[in-house]
Amino acid sequence: MRQQRAAVRPRVRGTERSVARRAELIAIGRKLFADTSYDALSMDDIARQAHVAKGLIYYYFQSKRGYYLAIIQDSVADLVTFAASGLELPAVDRVHRTIDSYLRFAEHHQAAYRTIVSGGVGFDTEVHAIRDGVREAIIATIAEGAYGRSDIAPLARMGLLSWVCSVEGATLDWIDRPGLSRDTMRDLLVKTLGGALRAVEELEPSYTAPPPARREG
Repeated sequence: MRQQRAAVRPRVRGTERSVARRAELIAIGRKLFADTSYDALSMDDIARQAHVAKGLIYYYFQSKRGYYLAIIQDSVADLVTFAASGLELPAVDRVHRTIDSYLRFAEHHQAAYRTIVSGGVGFDTEVHAIRDGVREAIIATIAEGAYGRSDIAPLARMGLLSWVCSVEGATLDWIDRPGLSRDTMRDLLVKTLGGALRAVEELEPSYTAPPPARREG
């Protein structure tokens, strides 16, 4: 029995080291691709700037695309988790916080954001799935704040989805032509959300739009 336990422990430690090493490579990749497009960096460039052997990246991610997808997934994970949290906050504060974190992500991970919104390299179903996950997290956050639940009728969901899609396009333009501060951009998007919620109420009266709320500061 002792021999069996001794044989298992090294594998567990090896797994932990592998997980830590993979996470380290992803953290390095997030910095490298923060404002650099997928095509602009070769695997040789990545290995050199990361100070690792190219084979190590292939070992953990199989390909450059696999590495990039892992980086994008890791980048948006915090955003999705953040959007789903803060249920204890007043609805307006939660909406402001979620939109602000969304804009921060786009501002600080511009290349990754463009990839997610534009669909990746060609028609990339995996990148689309990542984008759809972000959309659904934001829709759920807004629905919880506006209606007290995330399981909403198709018309209400479509109203929120149309707003999210407009946010994507506006945010792309904002990071390309940063003429507005993030605070101003956030407040503008919050106000356009109010218009979307009122449009939903007009077509589906059971989905009453929350009254406009004033936030200080």
